[in-house]
Amino acid sequence: MAFAGFLRGQTVDDGIIIPRHTLFTGDTWTYDTWNHYWEGHLYRTNGNLGTVTTQSNNWYADYGITNRLDFIANVPYVWTNASQGVLRGMEGFQDVTLAGKFVFLKRPFTSKGSLSAIAVASGTIPLTNYEPSFEPLSIGNHSKTISARTTLFWQSDSVWAATASAAYTWRSNIALDQQYYYTDNQFYLTNQVVMPQVFNYNVNYGYMHRGRMLFVDWSQQRTQGGGDIRRQDMPFPSNMVNYSKVGLTTMYPLPIHFLHDLGVQFNFGYIVDGRNIGRSMTFTTGLLYTVHFPGSPRDTK
Repeated sequence: MAFAGFLRGQTVDDGIIIPRHTLFTGDTWTYDTWNHYWEGHLYRTNGNLGTVTTQSNNWYADYGITNRLDFIANVPYVWTNASQGVLRGMEGFQDVTLAGKFVFLKRPFTSKGSLSAIAVASGTIPLTNYEPSFEPLSIGNHSKTISARTTLFWQSDSVWAATASAAYTWRSNIALDQQYYYTDNQFYLTNQVVMPQVFNYNVNYGYMHRGRMLFVDWSQQRTQGGGDIRRQDMPFPSNMVNYSKVGLTTMYPLPIHFLHDLGVQFNFGYIVDGRNIGRSMTFTTGLLYTVHFPGSPRDTK
């Protein structure tokens, strides 16, 4: 289902590098909602849940150490709710994301633009002792993760740009409150759950000029193992969760002279197909500010 655990840093998978001695930071709010979901391949509703919403407030920071190396941090506070039934939502700080982006190749690509190749290493660490098995209202799966990502970013000599990015994520085991569980047609007499690894990729194309952006996006996730949600049962943290998603991202700097470093961001995402996930619509909006420290280039675009 559309768990908060799939929230990610805003620029971990894009091709934009923040210039040296520059801080790109801000706060965003995300609203995710669904009332239909896939129980394995079965597309259905659930009167015990109604409409499930997940909201998060995300503090985000991206600092340019050099013109080729960025450091990223993201901290979300998440809360969930179901419109029907007796299950109460959860709330709290979820997982801190820390990442580094390094441009290992940048050169002209044809006569109309340039191509950059970017390596990204990232990881997440749970910030609180939330319960991961209270799906679909848990705020995350409480697994520590390490991801390796490669991104190709093409920018034309005019205003067009495109990105292709793929990542593989290793997830640690998680511990449940109970000492046994049943999943994927097997009984386990332990509280340790082996989490399957995850592969995902995305491609986008759009307009980018002087801080203004408008991109359309396509992304997919494929879990490397895990079982389906059992018929008429709750989801389980190690379930296979696959999806295909379309999205739109836009950002616009405020047209006010003394606020020209402040930008408004908006994201929209919609899951068009999936397995063990809600058919969700996701809206994100926020304010992001660029801070130029001594030694930073003022003109970043």
